[in-house]
Amino acid sequence: MIFIMLFAPLLAPFDPNEIDLAAKFEPASLSHFLGTDHLGRDVFSRLLSATSISLGSAFATIFLILFLGILVGGTAGFVGGRTDQILMRICDVFFSVPTVILALFLVGVLGTGMINVVIAISASHWAWYARIVRSIVLSLKNADYVLITRTSGASETVNFKKNMLRPIIAQCAVLASLDIGHIVLHISGLSFLGLGVKAPAAEWGVMISDAKEYVFSHPELIFYPGIAIFLCVMSFNIIGESLQERLGAVSEDR
Repeated sequence: MIFIMLFAPLLAPFDPNEIDLAAKFEPASLSHFLGTDHLGRDVFSRLLSATSISLGSAFATIFLILFLGILVGGTAGFVGGRTDQILMRICDVFFSVPTVILALFLVGVLGTGMINVVIAISASHWAWYARIVRSIVLSLKNADYVLITRTSGASETVNFKKNMLRPIIAQCAVLASLDIGHIVLHISGLSFLGLGVKAPAAEWGVMISDAKEYVFSHPELIFYPGIAIFLCVMSFNIIGESLQERLGAVSEDR
C-alpha cells in the first residue's frame, strides 16, 4: 500500500477524475479493471488515487502527532517541576473530550479540507502520546547510564538525545503503527461526512459517500474502498503487533 501511495499517479491507467457519462456503471473489463462509477470514472484509477490521499494524510497526521507528543512529553518528563504540571494539565484538558467530538469541533472551527482534518485529528490525539513519552522519560531519568552521562559533564540536551530519544522513538513507532489504522478510519469518516477531501478528488471516505446511493444496484462501488480500508487497518495492526513483540523480546534480552 505504501508503494501505491507513492506511485499512484504512475500506476493509474486513467485520470481518476475524468468523467465519461456514456461509460457509467460499466462492469469490470480489461480496459476498466474494476468497472466505472456513476459518472463513468475508472474505479481502479480512483482507488489508487484514494490510497495515495488517504494513506498520505494518515502518515502526515501521525508524524505531526509524534512531533507534538515527543516535544511536550519529553519536555514535561525531563524538565519536571512546574513545567511538567502545566503541560500535564493541558493534556488533561484534551483527555476530557472524546477524540471524535474534538476532531469534529476543530474541523468545524478551522473549516473543511484535508489539511484542516490532519490538524484536527492531530490535535485530538497528541496528548496521549505526550503522556506516554513523559512516562518513558521518567522511567529512564534516573537510570544508571543516564546518571553516568550526566556526571561526565555532558549537557542535558546531549544526555536526552544519547540515552532517551532512541527508546522513546522505538516505543512511539509501535504505537504509531498500531494507530495508523485508527487514523485512517478517522480521515475516511470525516471525508464521508463531507469535511475532508472534496469531490471530485478521490479518497476512500469520499468514494463510499458517492456510492451510498447505489448500494443496492451497484454494491461493488462501496465494497472496493471498504475492502481497501479493511486491508489497510489489518496490515498496520499486524505490523504494529510484530514490532511490539520484537521490541518486547529485545527488552527481555537486555
